Amino acid sequence: MAADLRGRDLIGDLDFTKSEVEQVLELAWDLKKQRAESVTHPLLRDKVLAMLFFFTSTRTRGSFEAGMAQLGGHAAFIEPKTTQISHGDTEKELGEIYGRYFDGIAIRHCDWGDGNNYINRVASSSRSPVLNMQCEIYHPHQCLADLMTIMEKKGRDLRGKRIAVSWAYASSYLKPISVPQSLILQMPRFGMDVVLAHPPEFPLMPDIVHQAQDLARKNGVGFDVVDSMDEGCEGADVVYAKSWGPLLTTADPDEGKVLQDKYKDWITDDRLMGLAKEDAIFMHPLPADRDIEVTNAVLDGASSAVFDQAENRLHAQKAVMALTMS
Repeated sequence: MAADLRGRDLIGDLDFTKSEVEQVLELAWDLKKQRAESVTHPLLRDKVLAMLFFFTSTRTRGSFEAGMAQLGGHAAFIEPKTTQISHGDTEKELGEIYGRYFDGIAIRHCDWGDGNNYINRVASSSRSPVLNMQCEIYHPHQCLADLMTIMEKKGRDLRGKRIAVSWAYASSYLKPISVPQSLILQMPRFGMDVVLAHPPEFPLMPDIVHQAQDLARKNGVGFDVVDSMDEGCEGADVVYAKSWGPLLTTADPDEGKVLQDKYKDWITDDRLMGLAKEDAIFMHPLPADRDIEVTNAVLDGASSAVFDQAENRLHAQKAVMALTMS
């Protein structure tokens, strides 16, 4: 029996049970098929989503905005600097008032130690559902699209499949750790063996890792942490390699850059993909530092699923919005 998700928040990856995630994915595939066949599906006619971005975006903004339009509603992009948030509007005001103006509130806030708390404080005061478009701890909608993509490439039954969640070098800014944390929480619930690979200075949050280990034990799958990219990717069905900052080691960007630059050889190239299974796929949430984090040959190659993965952001998020905002 399908769960009633109306009015539910999606802030952390475990806010929805496994069966509720499956419900989201089933609708996402149905909406994707309808979109491909030019079948309209105005499930949220006259509904409005507030999108509040404290952190820049390309795919997240585009997919939520397009998704709401395709569902028959409207998405209002709100830049915090153009509001009174910096002049006295607290999370309570935002939740109370936007929760009355809008049928849903989506927030992206990745500031270390503040983003997740901010989103939860808004949710505690909102009568409308609050959706996490990424915080410093979780990126649940990205992870839903990732799961959807893996199932499309590897089949719905993922038991026995292995995903390598690996750190990779990037020369740009110190990126959030939310993507790998969401992956290691969600994938064990669906039967995937997880190998987390990162240099010693780039750990994930201990509480998240412990949760992931518990989920792996509960679901009878493997969960290993290694400090070698090669070891992590060996024999993998999915290579998910991206950069993240050493945020648990230092919050100083200059110190973090020094640590990051120690591991310039952590790059996904043809040699690394050769260590994975012959039919392995490469995944990345984008944007990627081309020929630094991952080579063009891999990113644009036959094993790359990154553009299907980016497309599935649209379909997975439409499903979440349709189920929570109807």
